[in-house]
Amino acid sequence: MSEETFTFDRRMLEALVCPVTHEVLDYDAEHQELVSKGAGLAFPIRDGIPVMLIDEARRLDV
Repeated sequence: MSEETFTFDRRMLEALVCPVTHEVLDYDAEHQELVSKGAGLAFPIRDGIPVMLIDEARRLDV
């Protein structure tokens, strides 16, 4: 089986907001995360799909 590569469609950023602060998110391509600076959280992107669950988010170091 060949390994499939998924990419995040950056146009989704226009529709997605942080579930905590309702602010826009920044896309971190290197870590494949959507970052909410206001909430101090980074939401993972898995297989091209953003996981917008607070329990799945990584806390940002301040």
